[in-house]
Amino acid sequence: MRPPPAPPAAPRAAAAFTRARPATRAPMAARRVMAMASSMQFIKGIDEPTIPDVKLTRSRDGSSGTATFVFQNPAIFEASSELGDITGLYMEDDEGTIQTVDVQAKFVNGKPDKIECKYVMRSSFEWDRFMRFMERYAEDKGLGFQKSG
Repeated sequence: MRPPPAPPAAPRAAAAFTRARPATRAPMAARRVMAMASSMQFIKGIDEPTIPDVKLTRSRDGSSGTATFVFQNPAIFEASSELGDITGLYMEDDEGTIQTVDVQAKFVNGKPDKIECKYVMRSSFEWDRFMRFMERYAEDKGLGFQKSG
């Protein structure tokens, strides 16, 4: 009786894109991949539930752009005395954190009314990264994108 034939070798190109799994890992069916929800935060680790109005501008050559966020009556106004000071706007997602410190609180009759933030993108790489974040954030929050004329 002959031994069974050896299984065919995997294509060489596929080997370059795969990583050998250690024997201690659970089978694929037992593992779960959890995607981090995208969020905006004024204090690291504390998600802001208020959804901002976002306006984008981009240079004609695409090399730079600006995102302006307006949070009307954000929840952070209620909790900031307990949680600490606003240190910036942190945009968190699976890829990491995008941040800006250009954050201004606006007051009406001595009471906090809104927070305005600006994030300046100085390269097409930063623009693309920001747009990936906004696509995730919009999907998580059920928002849409509308181009102006």
